[in-house]
Amino acid sequence: MSSSIAAQSIIEIAQKNQRPEDSVPTVPVIERLCHLLAKENVGYCHWKSNDVLERSATGDNDLDLLLSHADIAHFTDIMNRLGFKQATAPAKKHMPGVLDYYGYHEDTDKLIHVHAHFQLILGHDMTKNYRLPVERSYIESAVQGALFKVPAPEFEFIVFVIRMTLKHSTWDAILGGEGALNLAERRELNYLQDRLSQELVLDLLKRNLPSIDVDLFNKCLRAIRTDCSSLTRIRIGQQLQSRLKAYARRPSPYDTFLKLYHRAILAFQRRIFNSKPKYRLSSGGVIIAVIGGDGAGKTTAVNSLHAWLSKTFETTRVHLGKPAWSLTTIAIRALLKIGQLIGLYPLESSFRDTPAQKSLISPGYPWLLREVCRARDRYRTYMKVRRFTAKGGLAICDRFPFPQIRLMDGPLATQFIRNVENGPQADRFMSPKQDSVFAKVLVWIEARYYERIVLPDLLIVLRVNPETAVQRKSDEDTAAVRERSTEIWQLSWRDTGAHVIDAGKPKADVLAELKALIWSGF
Repeated sequence: MSSSIAAQSIIEIAQKNQRPEDSVPTVPVIERLCHLLAKENVGYCHWKSNDVLERSATGDNDLDLLLSHADIAHFTDIMNRLGFKQATAPAKKHMPGVLDYYGYHEDTDKLIHVHAHFQLILGHDMTKNYRLPVERSYIESAVQGALFKVPAPEFEFIVFVIRMTLKHSTWDAILGGEGALNLAERRELNYLQDRLSQELVLDLLKRNLPSIDVDLFNKCLRAIRTDCSSLTRIRIGQQLQSRLKAYARRPSPYDTFLKLYHRAILAFQRRIFNSKPKYRLSSGGVIIAVIGGDGAGKTTAVNSLHAWLSKTFETTRVHLGKPAWSLTTIAIRALLKIGQLIGLYPLESSFRDTPAQKSLISPGYPWLLREVCRARDRYRTYMKVRRFTAKGGLAICDRFPFPQIRLMDGPLATQFIRNVENGPQADRFMSPKQDSVFAKVLVWIEARYYERIVLPDLLIVLRVNPETAVQRKSDEDTAAVRERSTEIWQLSWRDTGAHVIDAGKPKADVLAELKALIWSGF
């Protein structure tokens, strides 16, 4: 039988067994994806978990697509057109011949995950050690369903039995309590068995996987049904691995070692650090800064965005307005606090708001030292953020030093000295010498730190009416809240590259606009 005739017979039998798909409300971007794949004749099928296709159609499940190797460039072009972002899987999940894409649907607030397989890679979830070279025949058996193209149930059944045996019928899986199919896997097995032709199963097995005879295949089916003892299941698993030796990515003993090693590392990360490896954007990391006056909802927005992105991607959240203190800052601030307590100089408010006071040390010098420490801490935090994003992570910054903003997060020492140089406060600020070299050195150091902080990749301004901000921050100093909000409100953002959002709208609307903006800005 020629390959073309064989493929045709597969399709004819598969059409007779075509599984009905219930009409479900699909996510538009998934519907457009399937429409373009069909319209532009991309060879593909949704290759597994087809008993719950409705969950894939609504984005509740990942989309596991097997694609023709010849259509890689075409598929990538379609994904780019639809706004999907390619992501890099964690090292422990990375598999050759598999690309990961994420799309975002605003109406349902869902991240859509597409596993694009160009090779059938099977095995335990920790290593996926085997590649079945049957991709072309598998795709040729597929028929168009209500939304997705799906493979012949007989072919899907063969691949399911093999991958479940590799996953559950090895000695390490059984000893690790993973020897039985879970509820979803048992449901999928029953679903496939209800829809297949036994004759076609045997025919497909003989023509596509001659190394696995009917007797071994039936043993594998018994093993995953747990119709035999654990020792028998282990022997069956070893026999299957031996027959698939030519398709293994690495020797079986080494693969077993990797499974045990990855289990241990994953358990350590989850229990000690309460974390697990996540995806990174293939296009590189991004710094997202959210700035605005008091009452604009910056912290709420940053926390919500971090919760949204950190479920999937390597994401960090930093507060550049209030950076963590370094050991140097702690030591200097402790000394300055002691000096204040023993009366060497008055509080900061004394030289800012009240008449000059006699003191052994000008209150301006401690204040300048604190501002230099603050600038240094901001720069150190900024460096950590840059390193994190250089590795592909996403960083969300609450506040960010911006040249046009003078009341928050900038070189305050420089600005204050300029304001008092020719004013009535100059003498007491620079006392005992107005032209203080020490003060000028501190100001210079502070300015250098801020000059090294380059603007973020995506700058978002939350702009709210000052009176609305005062109402939202009723428990804080009204004058300070109004002053900071007014600065943001009155600034012209036209030529700054910033994205301005009306933060006076309901929080849900602001957050939805932020998510759409960020996703399109990657």
